[in-house]
Amino acid sequence: MPTRPAPTERQKRLGAELRKMRLAAGRTTEYAAGLLGLDRTKVSNMESGVRATSPERVRILASNYDCADEAYIEALATIADVRKRCWWDQFRGTLPQGLLDVAELEWFASRLRSYQSVHIPGLLQLSSYARAIFAAALPPLPKSEVELRVMQRMQRQQVLDRETPVDYVAYVHEWALRMQFGGRRDMREQLLHLCEMSEHDNIELRVLPVEAGAFPGAGHAVLYAEGPVPQLDTVQLDSAHGGEFTHSDAQLSKYRAHMEWWHAHTMNSQDSRDLMHTIAQHL
Repeated sequence: MPTRPAPTERQKRLGAELRKMRLAAGRTTEYAAGLLGLDRTKVSNMESGVRATSPERVRILASNYDCADEAYIEALATIADVRKRCWWDQFRGTLPQGLLDVAELEWFASRLRSYQSVHIPGLLQLSSYARAIFAAALPPLPKSEVELRVMQRMQRQQVLDRETPVDYVAYVHEWALRMQFGGRRDMREQLLHLCEMSEHDNIELRVLPVEAGAFPGAGHAVLYAEGPVPQLDTVQLDSAHGGEFTHSDAQLSKYRAHMEWWHAHTMNSQDSRDLMHTIAQHL
């Protein structure tokens, strides 16, 4: 199997899970190398995502690590079985890897949940709104890169209306609905678009009113992507220097609790739409 100069987060996750499985079984890299007929360095590269592996090798390792969770094993084998280019590959080399990793995470998720306190969720943004966000970056981005980022963000949204659309629950703070990215007219169109999208069967949008006061994770934007099995859930956090990905048991538990808090304290879908219509009418 060839090596990769820059593995994706999904590829690194497969390697991390293989390493976690090996350590849980109390086995060494030399043991794994002997099973696969490889040298120790290649196994280490496989566990870091730098070296590709195959579904067959995943199953061999899992069997010899005494892992009995068939659903988990097959989910890992599916990650290893990537034989075709995906739509986000067209942006490889022209956009930061983190933006492509988010698209990949969303595409393979079984369910998505997010909360936003400043911006409208990326999967529900209009191009004019997205353009205003990218144009405000410091240091300023070249216009060509702004347009590339807008294009990639719009293409990410196909996950919501493909043949088997992903289920998406978006929690948004009321202030994010009132911040006029792109100006009053663009923001009004954005709010009406949110109302329309929230009518889709696979999309639930709930607003946290300002009266709710303090909330967990204030200032952060969080995406919780559910995998085919709970062990493969992933959290993506926005930061000033790019997206961060985490999947430790402690972090997953923490952000599941965050999502439950937001669900309990946000308005229901209809009340959220009514509020968005009201804000739009005053723009």
